[in-house]
Amino acid sequence: MLVAEVTHSPFYAPLYVALEKGYFKDAGLDIELILTPGADKVSAAVLSNDVELGFAGAESAIYVYNQKEADYLQIFAGLTKRDGQFIVARDNITDFKLEDLYGKEILVGRETGMPALNFLNALKNSHIDLEKINANFAVEFAALSGSFIGGTGDFVNLFEPNATALEKEGYGYVVASVGELSGAVPYTTFYARKSYISNHEDIIKKFTEALAKAITYTLTTDEKTVAQDIINQFPDTDVSDLANMIKRYREHDTWLQNPYVAEDLFTNLEDFLIDFDLIDAYVPYTSLVNNFYHD
Repeated sequence: MLVAEVTHSPFYAPLYVALEKGYFKDAGLDIELILTPGADKVSAAVLSNDVELGFAGAESAIYVYNQKEADYLQIFAGLTKRDGQFIVARDNITDFKLEDLYGKEILVGRETGMPALNFLNALKNSHIDLEKINANFAVEFAALSGSFIGGTGDFVNLFEPNATALEKEGYGYVVASVGELSGAVPYTTFYARKSYISNHEDIIKKFTEALAKAITYTLTTDEKTVAQDIINQFPDTDVSDLANMIKRYREHDTWLQNPYVAEDLFTNLEDFLIDFDLIDAYVPYTSLVNNFYHD
């Protein structure tokens, strides 16, 4: 089974635990991840039947639904409940405040994607005047780190392992967590065509159960052990650095307790999609979310 993942990051540690510890195989599933940068590209890959499952921000499924696609994308499981980005500054700023962005350029990625949306929501929550910030939406998500290293911007929003890599290489300093500032939403979810879910309920159920087992393991096992479990996914990363990344994400309450996508989190997401004029009205939760995990 092919799964398009929006990015490859320790932010998604439970997914890699399910792969590396054989939880998917134990369920009779042969999973192959295909890196597909950009949630819009993930949804396109699922809609074109290039892959069976997509793993990306829930907003991409909402956009497809609003395009009146008959066989639209349904979300069947979630993994993260907060943004996994960290604000990286070119200079070491002690006691960083979002007001420190005033008059500065920050690279934030595609304007309608979850990383940019959560950053904008963090600014809104802290009553920051966006007009006083040069938010650069022109740099593709996959090119953010390289552009910053090349001299573009005063700040950049990065996931791990890129944030730690920049710190170690002396190009910047992690000063804040976007997820802490933005709040809880169904940040990264698994979805498939509605028809695929209807015709393959057993597969979707097995996938979700394996994911639930991996989430529990990641939340209850020390970060050094988890890092050793998934180090094959990040061969260029030191295992101690990987452990610190996992610890950082755990401390910021990044992961859902289980794959269930709750309606209140979904509504939180729709609230700021409406606030930023990206959708006109609420999309029905019961239409778009088809949870296969139940307490």
